Amino acid sequence: VTGKNSLYKSGGDRLISLINKKKNINFFFKKSNFPEIVELKKLVLFIEKLKPDLIIAIGGGAVLDYAKIANIVDIKNVQTLEKKIAKYITPGIKKKSVLIALPTTAGSGAETTSNAVIYINKLKYSVESQLLLPDYFFLINQLIFKNPTKLKSSSGFDAMSQAIESLLSLKSNSKSVIYAKKSLILTNKNYLNFVKKPTFLNSNNMLLAANLSGKAINISKTTAPHAVSYPFTSIYGINHGHAVSLTLEKFLMFNFRNMHLSKSEFNLKNRYKVLFNLFKVKNINDLCKKIKKIKKEANLEDDFKKLGVNLDNNMDRILEGINLLRVKNNPVQINEKDIKEILYKS
Repeated sequence: VTGKNSLYKSGGDRLISLINKKKNINFFFKKSNFPEIVELKKLVLFIEKLKPDLIIAIGGGAVLDYAKIANIVDIKNVQTLEKKIAKYITPGIKKKSVLIALPTTAGSGAETTSNAVIYINKLKYSVESQLLLPDYFFLINQLIFKNPTKLKSSSGFDAMSQAIESLLSLKSNSKSVIYAKKSLILTNKNYLNFVKKPTFLNSNNMLLAANLSGKAINISKTTAPHAVSYPFTSIYGINHGHAVSLTLEKFLMFNFRNMHLSKSEFNLKNRYKVLFNLFKVKNINDLCKKIKKIKKEANLEDDFKKLGVNLDNNMDRILEGINLLRVKNNPVQINEKDIKEILYKS
């Protein structure tokens, strides 16, 4: 299960060529830029027909999510699955095959998460089940070394944001904090170098950073920046990590200023101190400036007009596409009015 361009550009085809020639190898090439239900059905049918001994997913988060879901969903239950996904109900079906995940981007950490994303009618939903976890994964830096700069910028920022959000999520615990901190240490040291001058060392470190951020959010889940990002991907085609970057520092400021309203069981102020130390800044203003500077150096545009986003004309669609489940993980309760204000400040 892969994308045709990413398979050959990443060098994944050379890995497949090493498989014993006596093995019968079949390919499913994804076409959609993000995982959506129509293409998922095609993959489910493909797997049902082949009944493979092994499924290898080579690609970014979309490819891995496709393979993870298709490996546990029976085509007979696809219509039911749509309804279950829409209600965030975990599908309780056994795995069809052994699944190996080979990420070709350093971003989502999807190889370590027990959830997957699927879009239905351009609305984002989540499937959550321990069955979704790949049986094995391999982090191979050669597979991300030649990624386009735009992809490295977007996916790397996704890893950074996941770790930041994990530290502030209501569901975070001592274990997720450890993963998030380790991820941010690696990201801060390697992200911009990986984007501008990739080496096998910083590529390797970014794969580890993404993997750790995946482990962190597998426990804590993400918060408001991720929740608000999805309609910008489905409606405007903005890469996921880039879409997340549009509001990250705005929500960081919002949570900080409304800290007295936090519903977290942990001390939110102390979590911000952790972020200040990791980013080597003294206060929230410096942190937000630092993140904006990182975005600028990574060429992640955050001006809605330059991105072709008309908030006035599409606000209803944007609000409709926001993942409310992830908003609930935010340490400070957020309502529709807050989201509008934050978007118009962007």
